[in-house]
Amino acid sequence: MSDASDFIIENGVLKKYKGSDADVVIPDGVTRIGYEAFDWRISLKSITLPDSVTSIGSGAFRYCSSLTNIVIPDGLTSIGERAFINCSSLTSITIPDGVTSIGDSLFYWCSSLASITIPDGVTSIGALAFYWCSRMTSIT
Repeated sequence: MSDASDFIIENGVLKKYKGSDADVVIPDGVTRIGYEAFDWRISLKSITLPDSVTSIGSGAFRYCSSLTNIVIPDGLTSIGERAFINCSSLTSITIPDGVTSIGDSLFYWCSSLASITIPDGVTSIGALAFYWCSRMTSIT
């Protein structure tokens, strides 16, 4: 379990995760996951975001190559470009209803991603959003 000292949080924004836990639960009260906050955390296997999170910044989980599971709250409304780039162990994900766009290279090189559920309200999907998702078998 992550220790409070593993997180750098400023005004509700999780700026950086400094820990090395495989399973991370982000503290309540965090409203945004900042730019590259979990960048290159290759030991990270699962992450749970609290209901207070409404935004995931660009590159937030990039190169988290062992990440297999992420619990995203229903209140999430935006996900930045390249947020999950090279999360090569991620197998499935459900995008909440409040999200209206899928940014450029969002799931680039998520080679194990087999299924994704995209809400009806998504009106745009960026370039290379699913590039090299070679195991993709189901998009809803």
